[in-house]
Amino acid sequence: MSKFTYPSTKSTPVKEKYGDVEVETHFNWLENPSDTEVEAWVKAQNKVFYDYLENNKDREKIKQRMTDMYNYAKYSVPFKRGDNYYFYKNDGLQNQSVLYVQKSLDGEAHVFIDPNTFSEDGTKSLGQVSFSETGKYVAYNVSTSGSDWQIIEIKATNKDDPRAKDLNEKLEWIKFSSTAWTHDDVGFFYCRYPSLSVTSSLGTEVNANKHQKVYYHRLGTPQSQDILIYETPEEPDWLFGVEVSDDGKYFFLTIYKDCDPVNKFYYTVLSDVHLDQLKGLIPVNKLIDTFEAEYSYITHDKNNIIFKTNLKSPKYKVISLNIETKERKDIIPEGPNVLSYTSCVNHNYLIVCFMENVVDVIQLHSLDGSFIKKIPLNLGSVASISSRKQDDMFFYKFVSFLEPGTIYRYDFNMAEESRLSVFRQTEIKGFDASKFQVKQVFYPSKDGTKIPMFIVSKTDLKLDGNNPVLLYGYGGFNYALQPYFSTFKLIWMQNLNGIYAIANIRGGGEFGEDWHKAGVKEKKQNVFDDFCAAAEYLAAEKYTNPKKICINGDSNGGLLVGACINQRPELFGCAVAGVGVMDMLKFHKYTIGAAWCSDFGCADNPEDFKYLIKYSPVHNVKKGKPYPAVLLNTADHDDRVIL
Repeated sequence: MSKFTYPSTKSTPVKEKYGDVEVETHFNWLENPSDTEVEAWVKAQNKVFYDYLENNKDREKIKQRMTDMYNYAKYSVPFKRGDNYYFYKNDGLQNQSVLYVQKSLDGEAHVFIDPNTFSEDGTKSLGQVSFSETGKYVAYNVSTSGSDWQIIEIKATNKDDPRAKDLNEKLEWIKFSSTAWTHDDVGFFYCRYPSLSVTSSLGTEVNANKHQKVYYHRLGTPQSQDILIYETPEEPDWLFGVEVSDDGKYFFLTIYKDCDPVNKFYYTVLSDVHLDQLKGLIPVNKLIDTFEAEYSYITHDKNNIIFKTNLKSPKYKVISLNIETKERKDIIPEGPNVLSYTSCVNHNYLIVCFMENVVDVIQLHSLDGSFIKKIPLNLGSVASISSRKQDDMFFYKFVSFLEPGTIYRYDFNMAEESRLSVFRQTEIKGFDASKFQVKQVFYPSKDGTKIPMFIVSKTDLKLDGNNPVLLYGYGGFNYALQPYFSTFKLIWMQNLNGIYAIANIRGGGEFGEDWHKAGVKEKKQNVFDDFCAAAEYLAAEKYTNPKKICINGDSNGGLLVGACINQRPELFGCAVAGVGVMDMLKFHKYTIGAAWCSDFGCADNPEDFKYLIKYSPVHNVKKGKPYPAVLLNTADHDDRVIL
């Protein structure tokens, strides 16, 4: 392979002060993505990559194999709203999945929303979809070019509805917002930011996102008439979540200060505020008014609200909290495994999903917490669950490294032995799972902590120390990397004799909040040590050797890759970092970056600066160091990870 000729990059030294420490930077001019000089630099960098790609002799063969493998029908779990059932389906090679509607589970399906028609160039996508309680109306979010900014559009589910023609409404400046309909179908609550004055395409700006506010929108009225119902001008970085209780009685307001899994929880009795006469801010009852723990609403039983919480329970539990007496009671106490998901179904039942050594287990409990039964699962994860309190059945989709997706139905109307059944099985032509194997190993990190890792490969793998390995990691924000299906990884293994490995390093949520906290702020180095130890293990056990290890991560995982190649470049032959957080001294100054200080810390704090400067990728690149081959990628409308 010929040597790459890279375009020159201008160096403009600038000295910046952090407390008493002066740091010299050279590339601040690249921080304005709309600048013509920056655009020219990006274009030149892309040309180097695409020239190589287009001249690669194997490209078309790989592309064809990927196309063939990915061309299979993909379904979501169905869900009921009003009298109709809905589900997402991708025929195989569609850019985006289409939302379908049907009168019954075995009825004829019709296209309801097709995001592939939103724009000719395919840059608009469908986000969150929220139906009114009766199912007559739906509010759906549309994003452009991958930006976090979204527009809420509204439509009637029945085109003959007399109000349908009046719903040509679009709500703007939406970002990180849920949508909560009142049960009278009159309107919904949502969150938005103040409008910005932007001269370029929305999503390319880098302004810090501050002063999110909560509004109420009435159908048939312009956004300019939406009513501001809650704000915290004294806390510009706080974020809000809105929800209406499953019986329509309460409005719930959840307040987050950052990405830490803690929140406040307020409520309002909707009948007390007279929404038809609402003119401004509404009074709230501050049920939880501290950032002591996370409280996620599940359902309520009379005056008792049922929450999933990590209150003095790093692996989570289910509690009830009485609105009037404030009495708390454990319903499902914390156990040895992480309680990752809970929802109510058929009025008096709780679906409870536990994570045991990074794979999922589903149990059924009564509303008082009593254990009823365990629902059998193979070794894998539950990709999604569809259930509501009023539903007499629920659906879940199971996936694994070797199973593309099986949707199961659990029907309470059936006899006990017949309640669980396969609703839809995904099949891929030419894929034989028996030719692959999955192992889970536990390897020691630098400090002796045992770290789990999944290793997926062909069954006839030879441990000769010469296999190419793709090693993936994340390690942050309480997010767990669980088994999932990827046709692209299968091609890597099947056609290129590769191994795919996922290291479940600290900082994630694989073993609860303690595991998460062991990889944040001043303990972030644990994350990098865990990942490097994974590479060392794979080499020591003769799966591969350092020259054939490619590490990969995205976002926080991109930071992981950047830090590791600076610290241990000899361990890797290749590194691919996607949309990485690479400047740990400035990330908090742009868009939503301030929310990440809960995991990273903030360089404006002298104590945090001491450890951030030690691993910040852009501040620790050394000239003359033998780096592995590196591919960095980002997007011009990625308004989340800026630096």
